[in-house]
Amino acid sequence: MGPGVPLDVLLLGVQGAGKGTQAKRIASDYGLAHIATGDMLRSTIADGSELGRRVKPILESGELVPDDLMIELIRERLQSQDAENGFVLDGFPRTMTQAEALDWMLAEIGRPLSIVFELQVPDEVAIERLYRRAEAEGRADDTPEAIEKRLELYHRETKPLVAHYRALGNLVGIHGNRPENEVFAEIQQALDQTRVVAS
Repeated sequence: MGPGVPLDVLLLGVQGAGKGTQAKRIASDYGLAHIATGDMLRSTIADGSELGRRVKPILESGELVPDDLMIELIRERLQSQDAENGFVLDGFPRTMTQAEALDWMLAEIGRPLSIVFELQVPDEVAIERLYRRAEAEGRADDTPEAIEKRLELYHRETKPLVAHYRALGNLVGIHGNRPENEVFAEIQQALDQTRVVAS
């Protein structure tokens, strides 16, 4: 990859598709910043920054953080030194409005997405994985009803993003219903090709 050409990656996929796992591996293998929006919100609050103070009451009331605030948080995060080589965005955008706002903000700072991965798993596989995770971690929010609601929300709100990024020409579909190492090998192949093109 040529100097100054960051590798900026977005991961899409239903909950239980393995996004978090793959995002961590991509970040550590390629020296990229892993931007998991949930973790980022928590650390912003812990830092006690001005943005953190605005976010805290919203999160504590169980509301969703408004899109413009999320975009502001991501913009701030991308200015950190560890994001210079690139980033892996995991958990955002979740709606078409967010995707358009993100595209606009990234264009403004000259950091367009290099590649967008869609981790594809059948719903029944995602449901089974989420049940297993709920049992293993004792997650109270992973009730069967909550899991089904999240999947329904994904198909309604987030799935249209796949077509949006496919139209932009940077979407790569990855079959996520395989062992973790096989999924990662396919992701690596696509990332290495992207680097060659960009350099």
